Amino acid sequence: MARRHHYKRRTKLDAHELDVTTFLNLMVVLVPFLLITAVFSRLTIVELNLPSTAGGPAPTEEGFRVEVVVRQENIEITNGKNVIAAIPNVDGDYDLETLSDFMVELKNEYPAQESASVLMEAMIPYDYLIQVMDIVRAVQIPIEDAAEDEPQFELVALFSEISVGDAP
Repeated sequence: MARRHHYKRRTKLDAHELDVTTFLNLMVVLVPFLLITAVFSRLTIVELNLPSTAGGPAPTEEGFRVEVVVRQENIEITNGKNVIAAIPNVDGDYDLETLSDFMVELKNEYPAQESASVLMEAMIPYDYLIQVMDIVRAVQIPIEDAAEDEPQFELVALFSEISVGDAP
């Protein structure tokens, strides 16, 4: 008789319920927030040509090839064999404005040239690679007809086919 009483006592216990109210409140707030912020994210991709093991890019009809070599102490612009110009650092930082002006001059001299190589030394920060690639690829020229209070710029392509590699 004692066993029966013990058995019945076990079956009378109520099952516990899960309280998911707080979890649902979190989802009600989190899902719209994630959907709204997902619209603002954008991915930009620049197509690069990595140099092959056979050497750099093939010379063009004119036999001219633009190479921008970023070193610790300066930026060198070469034609593949000889150094055309060396732009020294200004106050410990690269002179990117002078590089931009020189790239515009090179594009004016060789308008058919579309390819360029950006070569970096080993310990240079990645940010400088991106800045130099942007300068070699395109330049912003101010529009003369724009209002004086709001300057506007036009993006002009220079050397759109960029190869990236290690400096010799």
